[in-house]
Amino acid sequence: MREKYKFRWYQKLNENRQRIYEEARKSAADMGLEKFKGQIGLYPTGSACPPPLPKYVVEAVAKASKIPVLPMTKIEDELREIVKDVYGDSYDAAATNTCESALRVCFETLFAPPTMRKGDAYRSRYIAPYNHDFEFMAGYGRPFPPKYKNVWVDRSVSAGELGVEAKSLTNLDAIIVPFVGGKYEVHGIKYNPVPLLTGVDAEKTGKRIEEVAQRHISMLSGFESLGYDTPGYGYGEKNEDGVPKIQKMISNLSEKLDLPYIVDCAMGIPFIGTDLRKIGASAMLWSMDKSCRAMTSGLIIGKEDVLVTARKALGLGGERGGTVSSHGKALYSACDPGRDAVISQIEVLKVLKNAPEKIKKPIDDLHNIVQEEFSIIAPSWLREGLIITKSYNMGAVEVNYERTWRDDEFGIPIFSAEDLFADSLLCATIYEMGVYPPVIYDANIWFGPWQGTTDEEGQLIEENARLAVRAVVRATEIVCKYAGITE
Repeated sequence: MREKYKFRWYQKLNENRQRIYEEARKSAADMGLEKFKGQIGLYPTGSACPPPLPKYVVEAVAKASKIPVLPMTKIEDELREIVKDVYGDSYDAAATNTCESALRVCFETLFAPPTMRKGDAYRSRYIAPYNHDFEFMAGYGRPFPPKYKNVWVDRSVSAGELGVEAKSLTNLDAIIVPFVGGKYEVHGIKYNPVPLLTGVDAEKTGKRIEEVAQRHISMLSGFESLGYDTPGYGYGEKNEDGVPKIQKMISNLSEKLDLPYIVDCAMGIPFIGTDLRKIGASAMLWSMDKSCRAMTSGLIIGKEDVLVTARKALGLGGERGGTVSSHGKALYSACDPGRDAVISQIEVLKVLKNAPEKIKKPIDDLHNIVQEEFSIIAPSWLREGLIITKSYNMGAVEVNYERTWRDDEFGIPIFSAEDLFADSLLCATIYEMGVYPPVIYDANIWFGPWQGTTDEEGQLIEENARLAVRAVVRATEIVCKYAGITE
């Protein structure tokens, strides 16, 4: 008999955790997953477990290491040239050691109030849409309204009891704006609100953001959003250029108010993904060691006038003697990625510019496998609630199962971001099967290649990928069984 109340239902699911793990391990043995010995994974979106470097990156770094004199300015300017070749001369670029440091540089230089000059420093606020992962960017300000401060508690925004400085910058507030049509229900073993965004109304959300901006206009310093492009993230509605409508509406508003717009596309891929020119973003940021498979590093691409400030903060803005570019000391010199990381970015961007099919084909192939494997998930009503979306921007395939919850009936258990950090249940179940799991939370499952599922040229090995995806399908069925929604 299924529990009457949702929180009791998740409690019972947690009580069955060891039974779930035991059945998962048995299923893995029956499927033949043991032969991979845990060396297979399904989405390299975390710097905690990046994918192997592709052959062309390894060779480029090795070649550069044999050059006796190779100044950083030469490498960094080559990176800028590739970006300008694709986006035009009015755009510029800067590399950092991580995407998080790229975010901090942009928030400090573009959103935070100045702390110099006489008199008390003023406060400023920026608009932060309430979608998945919103704390990554909203965490640079203090949450407003205060009712959203709970979201910061269990996540990566603060060092908590360690007493270390949190991410929030001085005199900066983040105005949290929920998406119209989104649902913010409470789910998970770590029982917390989750954004469920497949029903988002882009036009009404854009209007809400504008209304909130007008209420805070005297303190407003900018806008931010994710750069993703799928229904599960609330960006399913697109204009004729393929740009998510919400992102374009924010851009239009930022231009109208003469305020910067920062777009975080950490898990994404430049050039073949969302085009910051079409969005109209001031700056866009990527984590280059994830789907891009460069060395651990971040990349900022933006309008030249915006990048001048960020580049100066990074020590790249030219020496006092008058040089156009430099590599020196500045406030954020601690964010220096190092020469090898910049070389790896250059090689990745060359492939994306000159041979994008190398990156697109394994995503296409994986999309086909995901569709085929999830087409047999039982029972059929679970299949009917799935939305499967391919995204070159994300380098992945999104499986959203929010709509398996319908007519007041429980669906596939939904896990919160707190569950992700605590390793609660579904992700852990897949671990037990010997597969490094895809990203799973907020009713989204993200599948991507390049972790034991591709050859050294980056092309998909069908047997490996299919078996790994099948493990996720089987793990989902097992969890649903113990949740009492299937036989």
